[in-house]
Order: sequence, then C-alpha cells, then structure tokens
Amino acid sequence: MLVGRKYRLVLAPEQVATVEEYAAICRAVWNVGLEQRREYRRRGALIGYAQQTREMAEAKADPRHLSVERTGRKRARAHLPKLGWVAFRWSRPLGGTLRSATVSCDGKHWYISFLVEIGTPAPAISLERGRVGVDRGVAVLAATSDGRFFDRSFITKGEAARYRRLQQQHARTRRGSNRRKACQAKMRAIMCRVRDRRRDFHAQTACRIVDRNALVVLEELNIKGMTASAKGTMVRPGTHVRQKAGLNRAILDKGWHSFELAVRNRARHRGVEVRTVDPAYTSVTCPACGCVHPDNRKSQASFVCAACGHREHADTVGAKNTLARGHAGHRAWRPRHQPVCEAPTSVNPQGISAPATAVGIPSAQPLGGSPSPSFET
Repeated sequence: MLVGRKYRLVLAPEQVATVEEYAAICRAVWNVGLEQRREYRRRGALIGYAQQTREMAEAKADPRHLSVERTGRKRARAHLPKLGWVAFRWSRPLGGTLRSATVSCDGKHWYISFLVEIGTPAPAISLERGRVGVDRGVAVLAATSDGRFFDRSFITKGEAARYRRLQQQHARTRRGSNRRKACQAKMRAIMCRVRDRRRDFHAQTACRIVDRNALVVLEELNIKGMTASAKGTMVRPGTHVRQKAGLNRAILDKGWHSFELAVRNRARHRGVEVRTVDPAYTSVTCPACGCVHPDNRKSQASFVCAACGHREHADTVGAKNTLARGHAGHRAWRPRHQPVCEAPTSVNPQGISAPATAVGIPSAQPLGGSPSPSFET
C-alpha cells in the first residue's frame, strides 16, 4: 500500500533560489500543457492526461536518483535530481521503500513529501462494524445518521478582524510595491493557520466517523458548480449575487471536498467502503414514512413531516436518507458460512434518532488560499 510522508525542508539560501526557479519552470510546463489541450480542441481533436503524462516521461532525459539518509536524531537529508542533497526535519520514520518525492511551498516554508510503499496490503472490507450516512452542511460541517454533529470555527474573531484590515490595506497599495508584498505575506500567514486547523479537524473527524463503521455513505456533491458565481453576463445578469457569494464563502470555509478526501484516506487504511449517492430530496424526505414534500423542512435545523408528524433535526434526516440510498449491494459483501453482526437495512438503519422534543442545532463536538508551487522528482 502506498502512503505519504511529509517533512519540512531546511534549505540553504542558494537552494531556495534553485527550488523557486524549478517551481516557476513547473508552472510554465503546466501552462504549456493547458495550451496544448486548447490547440487540440481548436483542431477538433482531444488529448488526455494519460497521453500528456507519457509525453512528459519521454521528455525527461535525466534518470532518477532518489535516496534518503539520517544525519542525526532529528535531522536527515535527501538526494534529489538536479538539486543535490537537501536537509529536512526527521519528524517520523519513512517505514517503507521510496517511490517518488515532491517539493512544495506553503507560506514561507518548503516541504518535501515522499511516496512510500510500506509493503503491506490494504485491509479487507469487514461487516463487523456498523454503517453511517454523512450529511455535509454550512451550519454544521458533518452530521451523521446516528445523531452526531461535527463542527468548529477555523478562524478566531481577532484573526478575522485583522484579516479584514489587511484586505483594506492591500487594496490601497500599489501593484509590485514592497508594502503590497508585506501585506500579502501577513495575509498568507493567517490563512496558513486557518488551513492547518481545517486540515487537522477534517482528519480527526474522519477518524471518529470511519473507525466505528464498515460503510460510510456521502452525498455526491458538485462543489465546483455549487460555488460558482451568480453574477451572470452583461446580457443576462444574475440575481442575488451578494447572497450567493456569501454562501460560496461558507461552503469553501467548511472544506467539503477536503473532508471527503480525509474520509477516503482514512477508509483506505481501515478497510472501510465509501460510497456516494444522489443527494436529491434527502433533506425533505421523511425517514419514518417516506413522504417527500418541501414543507417537511420548516427551517435549516427543523424537520417535521407533514404526513406522519415525525420530528427530527434536519441534518440528521438528510444523513439517514443518504445512508438508506447507499445500502444497495451492501449485503453482497457477507462472507459465506460466517455470521456477521450488521444493522438492518431499513430507512432507519442505525435504529437511533435524535430526541423529537429538541429540534435545533445541538452543540458541536470540538476537536482539537491559493495553490502553492510544487514540483515532483
């Protein structure tokens, strides 16, 4: 099984200049690849990622020579093609055979990521654990079908106020000036802390959800389309542009896609199946009687069925319906002649629901920018 290991580099000044030059070259190569695809389209032909990757491999003339060695208790160095030996902080053992290395920049620090083959197969999928559906939202990041809620704020009030002041200061600076660069560096420092908190929270939440279940069902969300601007065109201008922009910021702040990646990564190590289903009408379908009506959802958090009167938190209802849609084919994993403890495949699969009297947003369970240049060796 392939895993990743990331370390912070300790570069000399001349090495920093070299890696920055390589990062600029990688951006130029990326732009060339985009222009190649546009040229093919203009000719009425198509070129895919696989063909471009083969052409890139053929264009590389130098063989790869990648090696890592320890130089101290907390220090190590790696030999990279064209760059030589670079030092990095030894924060964890590699635990396998090196396959490739990628150097990236995040803020003012450079990092090296190794792709390692640990030599052990991925765990087999088991039904000894339960199943769970997950509903991603704006008010609460993740709500599960068993009544749990996971959410937190990734930026403090002080950081938000300071970032707003820096944005105003940035608008008053001239392009290319030193004051503009200093302002951008301060803004990046704040966003780096926000990204670190978000990434850590996603990883911890994924562990809490995946480790207790054998099947995790997520909504198949078109996040790119959901966060598209509503401003329209000059001929057909959009409506409610400011409201849509606020919704887009809220979705991107929660990091729905990053959370899904964290769940899939954890599931790969724990032998858990992750499925995605169509999210249509999951928030207005009653999990008790199956009634589908827009009036079932009274507010963001309140769900009251117009047919049977079932009351529950709306996000929990969405998670239960998501799990019910992901049940198809789950019993086919049952090992023959082996007893398996599994939950029933009904509309209320876990047999757990939030109290009917308390409909609202419960207290969340606390835990705990722009693309960076990178190049692969």
